[in-house]
Amino acid sequence: ADRSETRVKMSRMRQRISQRLKESQNTTAMLTTFQEVDMGPLIDLRKLHKDEFEKKHGVKLGFMSAFVRASTAALQEIPAINAVIDDATNEMVYRNYVDVSVAVASPNGLVVPVLRNTENMSFADVEKTISNFGKKAREGSLALEDMTGGTFTISNGGVFGSLFGTPIINLPQSAILGMHATKMRPMVMPDGSIQARPMMYLALTYDHRMIDGREAVTFLKSIQGKIEDPHRLLLSM
Repeated sequence: ADRSETRVKMSRMRQRISQRLKESQNTTAMLTTFQEVDMGPLIDLRKLHKDEFEKKHGVKLGFMSAFVRASTAALQEIPAINAVIDDATNEMVYRNYVDVSVAVASPNGLVVPVLRNTENMSFADVEKTISNFGKKAREGSLALEDMTGGTFTISNGGVFGSLFGTPIINLPQSAILGMHATKMRPMVMPDGSIQARPMMYLALTYDHRMIDGREAVTFLKSIQGKIEDPHRLLLSM
């Protein structure tokens, strides 16, 4: 039997990713809290409008735009999630804007380009920008400025089939939202009946030095409410 080994030099990107992940673990007091969300209403909304949306905007309507918009609204409701600790000055820095980093797979590894001022972006703006970042990632043409900054990160392991996971904070941020695969599961409805519903687990890893458990849970519950009733996004609720 062949028991040989092959050694491959780590790319500069992989070395940088490794360094950043360990720095995050060593610096922050990471804690993860979980919530489940019924994706049914969002799936129905997408099914109803996806063809007209693509015809008008020239880009497909995915689920990420809803999560970016829901997260942005929740970040404005709970400012601590969007803030960061400046260890050099022992100050808490509250950002009055929202820049969402979105994890995108590339041939050379995971890259995290930034959607800037998402508080001013529409669903179409988000989908177009993510589509453009995905194209750049595949071509290897993402610039450093595309990935610099960000006040919050969304990582979607669900596209690879992940059911459950605990994402690592992307420094210098204080929290990261992990999306996972949508699976049909039996759920007890308010009327006591049992129905098969498309459910997704959400994970929020946060820096406990900056964010209290109450704020983390309130943030996740806010996202859940907006995804399960997308009308709330239109009404700024």
